[in-house]
Amino acid sequence: MGTEKRWVYRVDEPHGSRGWLPYGARPERWRGTVMTDDPEETAEYVAALVVTDLVTEWEAAGAARRHVRVIVWEDKEGDGPEDAAFTVEIRPDVDAE
Repeated sequence: MGTEKRWVYRVDEPHGSRGWLPYGARPERWRGTVMTDDPEETAEYVAALVVTDLVTEWEAAGAARRHVRVIVWEDKEGDGPEDAAFTVEIRPDVDAE
């Protein structure tokens, strides 16, 4: 009771001098809200859910891993990682064979 939290996330990818832009051909797919009611389900938990979904999609499509960042805010979307509750950056393994 009273422990419900609203987390908002967005996945971005780097675009050189243009900076970070929404990820993918359908960016709305990688922007959303997660509601939690367990105090253990923090911003890190939400980011892990999103990363798991990303990796699963990449593996199912046979796609190489991408360079992305997952940003999670509490309650409403902010401007970027500077005002986020949690940010994680995923980089492709450049040494992979």
